[in-house]
Amino acid sequence: MADKTPKVVLTIGGSDSGGGAGIQADLKTFCVLGLHGTCAITAITAQNTLGVQRIFSLEPEVVAEQLRSISDDFPVAFAKTGMLHTAEVVEAVADHLRTRGIPFVLDPVIEAEAGGRLLRPDAVEALIEQLLPLARVVTPNIFEAQALTGIEVRDRQTADLAAKRILELRSRAAIIKGGHLDCIDLLMTEEQVILLPGERVRGENHGVGCTYSAALTAYLALGYSLLDAARLAKCFAERALLGSMRLGRGVGPVSQLAAAAAWRSP
Repeated sequence: MADKTPKVVLTIGGSDSGGGAGIQADLKTFCVLGLHGTCAITAITAQNTLGVQRIFSLEPEVVAEQLRSISDDFPVAFAKTGMLHTAEVVEAVADHLRTRGIPFVLDPVIEAEAGGRLLRPDAVEALIEQLLPLARVVTPNIFEAQALTGIEVRDRQTADLAAKRILELRSRAAIIKGGHLDCIDLLMTEEQVILLPGERVRGENHGVGCTYSAALTAYLALGYSLLDAARLAKCFAERALLGSMRLGRGVGPVSQLAAAAAWRSP
């Protein structure tokens, strides 16, 4: 009888009280893709579809204890980082992932789509120096790419320059997401540059970035190559956006359940 035990994945990030992004979006994505999701919460946000009203950071030792508890019990196949907020939390997360040898996706969450700064300026430098060289892949949107590299991403050429700069910062791979441009993602490693075309999908987009990076993490945990995982994650995020929900008075959340119904893992 085949082993039905699911892969275990880990998300490290902030809690979205509105349920659309952050830890909540990640765990929903993991679940519908058939993985067991664990989490280490870095901050609690007072957040809804209108934006982020307050952020309550957790102490780095609280984050470290959560990570230790998870790793002491579960065989974590892959992890992802999202909202880390402070330099001290970045350091605690980097230390744990390095020590335990856990492969991970770095989603450099800096600002919420609905509004609100999620990574303090001093934490950006810590993220570049301590986390970025450890990551299997870094997945910035064009604004996050500019924050990491200083390069304003306006088109495919500047996206290429930003990706090259991220690799120069000792990253193994970068995916510059093109949702704010032409919907073409740029995947770059030292060996190759690949363009991943997508569709311009209309819908409510709260949590789409988290959903993409969580799906990428899930597919990598399932053993797909980086290229195949990136393609599958992009399709998953597009279908989550297509099935998004008009909830609240601001930007509504995407639907991971709708994505699962429309796009199954091959």
